[in-house]
Amino acid sequence: MARKIIDEPSEDVVANAKRERASRRNPFARIVLFIRQVIAELKKVVTPTRKELFSFTVVVLVFVIIMMALVWALDSVFGWVVLYVFGSTGA
Repeated sequence: MARKIIDEPSEDVVANAKRERASRRNPFARIVLFIRQVIAELKKVVTPTRKELFSFTVVVLVFVIIMMALVWALDSVFGWVVLYVFGSTGA
């Protein structure tokens, strides 16, 4: 993976949050603090490389195909069981 920064809140963000919590500011100040924390977390986001993106896409597509096959198989089996138990719909 291309991660270079550990997914932990930086010390200054935590210190600011504790300081803000201790002073119990008004709701607008808390909203501003929240937005600052969101921006600080978004700066930590690392976009995947083209190779990583391709491999993630392949993994997801393979997983979806496997799940589709599993659901199709179960649907077919349950359909056959229902036809066996209740008989055909013809008169």
